[in-house]
Amino acid sequence: MRQQDERESDMTVELICVGTELLLGSIVNTNAAYLAEKCADLGLSCYFQTVVGDNEERLSLTLSQAVKRSDIVILCGGLGPTEDDLTKETAARVCGVELELSQSVKESIRAYFEKRGMDAAENNWKQAMIPRGAQIMVNHNGTAPGIIMETGGCLLILLPGPPNELIPMFEESAAPYLRKLTPEVIFSRTVKIGGGCESKVEMLVKDMIDRQSNPTIATYAKTGEVHIRVTAKASGLREGKKLVKPVVKELKKRFGDAVYSSGEDCTLEDAVVNLLHAKKLTAACAESCTGGMLSARLVSVPGVSEVYRAGFVTYSNKAKKKLLNVKSETLKKHGAVSRKTAREMALGAAAVSGADVTAAITGIAGPGGGTEKKPVGLVYIACSVRGKVTVKKFFFNGNRQKIREAACTSALLLMRNCILHFG
Repeated sequence: MRQQDERESDMTVELICVGTELLLGSIVNTNAAYLAEKCADLGLSCYFQTVVGDNEERLSLTLSQAVKRSDIVILCGGLGPTEDDLTKETAARVCGVELELSQSVKESIRAYFEKRGMDAAENNWKQAMIPRGAQIMVNHNGTAPGIIMETGGCLLILLPGPPNELIPMFEESAAPYLRKLTPEVIFSRTVKIGGGCESKVEMLVKDMIDRQSNPTIATYAKTGEVHIRVTAKASGLREGKKLVKPVVKELKKRFGDAVYSSGEDCTLEDAVVNLLHAKKLTAACAESCTGGMLSARLVSVPGVSEVYRAGFVTYSNKAKKKLLNVKSETLKKHGAVSRKTAREMALGAAAVSGADVTAAITGIAGPGGGTEKKPVGLVYIACSVRGKVTVKKFFFNGNRQKIREAACTSALLLMRNCILHFG
């Protein structure tokens, strides 16, 4: 690795994402967000990210600049079998090495197609050409191998573009390799807070931020949530955990029940399902404007079948009456988007499914359908816990998708809160 500046002890990493489709906006560049987060977790400082189209000259220029200023360059995309897949060839040229056939990669490509009852196309063998002296990372989900190589004291890591190939390869091969290069361990915990906004949460921890050194804390806004990441640099995992523990404890003390998890992989729906398991309760959902989105989030959690009874998508008034026994009088007097209707939807779902906990959502997701009295973004959410019903009124901003997502998150938060207090 290149000599570090005395003022900067961190190793620097640069990301180059290759693909004309990224520049055109045809594909959202989720790889950059994923890699940036994972590199930060590894203690690598990322100062540059670039997106380059499938153009050899521009990619060569970008890569030549990157290797001069960064310790590690990660390239993703452009490792496929077609003529416009130029990443590997360009990297080899910049590094001044030739490509040579790897028999092991050729056999893995052959086996990949044989397993699927297919023959490899002639251009697939291009993927078996590897820069001389490079280390190969096995691709268990596709045909493009990953590559680790070095030039001028800079480490190059080439990853395939499809996320279902890139993510497993990074976690299985690239991350362990990089972890050995960093002198310090980076350990972090994320305290996840339901509700509130980032600015208010930050004010409540401003004193901690002002005096932070190691570990550090940072707030991140999510839909209906705020996450606080606590990160420590340490000589080992045990020391890292020791540094982070009192900070996490203090955050839990300050935010109380609003903290639904301090686990990196625990989502809000995970927390709700875990709570249902712990309290030995069952659940059901009744949805109008969210159209099953709340149920989908809950059933994405492994083991939910033990606690989840049913989901009702009652978009029309007729469905609300027929499936959930919402009264015609209620719909006529108060409307489908009302506190009264949300309440009856929750109670109806409980009566029909026999579930202990039911959540109901009814609202106007837009872009049309709003009025002066009931504008787009108005949503009522109800939660019933063994007959005790809580109804809340919300006004959400954004497009149709954002309003529906915000409604689901708020419903999960309401479910969790009601279970804690009434379950």
